Amino acid sequence: MNPLLEKFNTPFDTAPFPEIKEEHYLPAVKEAIKLAKEEIEQIKKEEVPTFKNTVEALDGSGRLLQRVTSIFFNLNSAETNDEIQRIAKEMSPLLSEHGNDILFDAKLFEHIRKVYQQKDSLTLTAEQEMLLDKSYKYFARNGAELGDSDKQRLREISKRLSELSLTFGERVLAEANSFEMVLDNEEDLSGLPEYAKEAAAQAAKEKGHNGKWVITLQYPSYIPFMTYADNRELRKKLFMAFGSKAFKGDEMDNTSIVKEIVKLRNEKAKLLGYKSHADYVLEERMAGAPDTVYGFLEDLLEKGKPAGEREVNEVTEFMHSLGETGDVKRWDWAYYAEKLKKERYEIDDEKLKPYFKLENVVEGVFTVANKLFGITFHENKDIPVYHADVKAYEVRNADGSHLAVYYADYFPRAGKRDGAWMTSYKGQYKEGDKENRPHVSIVCNFSKPTATKPSLLTFNEVTTLFHEFGHALHGMLADGIYESLSGTNVYWDFVELPSQLMENWAYEKECLDLFAKHYETGELIPESLVQRIKEAATFLEGYQTVRQISFGLLDMNYHASEMGEVADIDAFETEAFMPTNLLPSVPGTNMSCSFSHIFQGGYSAGYYSYKWAEVLDADAFELFKEKGIFDKETAESFRNNILAKGGSEHPMKLYERFRGHKPSVDALLRRAGLIQ
Repeated sequence: MNPLLEKFNTPFDTAPFPEIKEEHYLPAVKEAIKLAKEEIEQIKKEEVPTFKNTVEALDGSGRLLQRVTSIFFNLNSAETNDEIQRIAKEMSPLLSEHGNDILFDAKLFEHIRKVYQQKDSLTLTAEQEMLLDKSYKYFARNGAELGDSDKQRLREISKRLSELSLTFGERVLAEANSFEMVLDNEEDLSGLPEYAKEAAAQAAKEKGHNGKWVITLQYPSYIPFMTYADNRELRKKLFMAFGSKAFKGDEMDNTSIVKEIVKLRNEKAKLLGYKSHADYVLEERMAGAPDTVYGFLEDLLEKGKPAGEREVNEVTEFMHSLGETGDVKRWDWAYYAEKLKKERYEIDDEKLKPYFKLENVVEGVFTVANKLFGITFHENKDIPVYHADVKAYEVRNADGSHLAVYYADYFPRAGKRDGAWMTSYKGQYKEGDKENRPHVSIVCNFSKPTATKPSLLTFNEVTTLFHEFGHALHGMLADGIYESLSGTNVYWDFVELPSQLMENWAYEKECLDLFAKHYETGELIPESLVQRIKEAATFLEGYQTVRQISFGLLDMNYHASEMGEVADIDAFETEAFMPTNLLPSVPGTNMSCSFSHIFQGGYSAGYYSYKWAEVLDADAFELFKEKGIFDKETAESFRNNILAKGGSEHPMKLYERFRGHKPSVDALLRRAGLIQ
């Protein structure tokens, strides 16, 4: 018996993780592909294609396949191992081939085209119109009208890209897991807070280095060391290890993979009639075209770089005042920036962390969601989970009705990739009178509890939790008919709006008073400390803005080029970063080879969207500030016009309906302190 192919006998039809064995995945995918093909054949048998029997039917096809692959690939990111990675390599070409079989099915496309040609005479809702438009473009933009030889080449490219992105991610993860800096002298830990020392001792014990300390490249270990460790040479050593992941000229090197991905993406775009991969991608984004993105980033750079240069001078002067000579190096930046912030604002993470016990922050985001949208979270231990660290919740509406299932996975481990993300195990959709509610998850890498302390978050980790929870709300509050248009299935440069908007609450005393209590004394976070957090929010904002722009420009330079050929990855990256360099570049390091967002994730020609969405969120939060951060009417409008709607209409229409006007970049620049 294969549990992936049986009806799930679990609360709310949740994934039966403990029953699923690795050997179940491939047979389940093969069977699900077979069933999906049968559903497609049924659509093609319709003599008179209609919106219902063709477009709606296509959107509803392949549900089992979607479910099985969601479970598998989510675990490949959050709880992977060698066998799962091996299966992924075998499974990805099958899925790529199946996708191409649908895409290049001439009869199926002809059915879609016939319905699309009647578009103006059909009486469709805005959501139905969007589905029809998206369905037609899916085929037209992906080669349905190409000749046979070009279709075959497109198949080969898609299959190869799928393999390359998997290998890219595996190498980055392997490189992060393989490095450990073993310290046997306690003096080498000078400057580190107690929690970081304790975590390093715990890591050493787990890795068989009893009586020593181990620093790794996982963020909860790497960031504190780079921020607090007094030993400059060890900071340099750690920085070099982090910056050279998959860039050492060995079997784990990603240089050739980056070159091939860039080349194949460009070739694919050309086959489809576009000048570049970026032209292809941006046609279906709010930005619309590469020139718009470049203009947007260059406008921000013009306003942000002078501030960034001033900030580098400030940090350099501060470093000199402490007796260090020469330029600030990249391994010095976080260390001296933190000391300067502490001196200027009398604030540092060690003073803040006792107020941010993980469990309290989690209750805080739940309370914010309740105050804004009336929803409640109830831990349910009957819902199966894939690891002991994971908690599962039933989410309910204000009237007590079931809204969603929410999984939370907070701590790093060897089988989990770095960073933080929101994902979905099941999307939201409606079938007639039946409502299918979503199952969403957030995955983070926060500091684990130690023998003497609970998990205490840095303020940056608090905002990360609020950010991912914003994505989760987008998924949980979805209220559409079609799964492909529901929840976070929106334009890529719109998807970060709910997440980045949520971060704003973490800076407000009215919100912090709900959960920011000292874990030992129960004392509420003092007003003076909150004020200093707000003042410090724009500390080095020019530098941070330029840094984000640099990543966006690197991404665009790879993908907006009509050449699609990169001879030397290191030289290419150095040139791309030149307009944004505020600190000297470091030979032997390279971001591209571990830039998972654009070479493994879905952000190619889209990294700019983080800053783009910041414009939206700054503009949107000004309305909440004006009306009150927990104003029910504003929250209800945001829920109904943005969160519930997903991708059912063009995002600018949805945004203007909520805000009453188009977003203005000035709101972001005001918040960042870059203009008055």
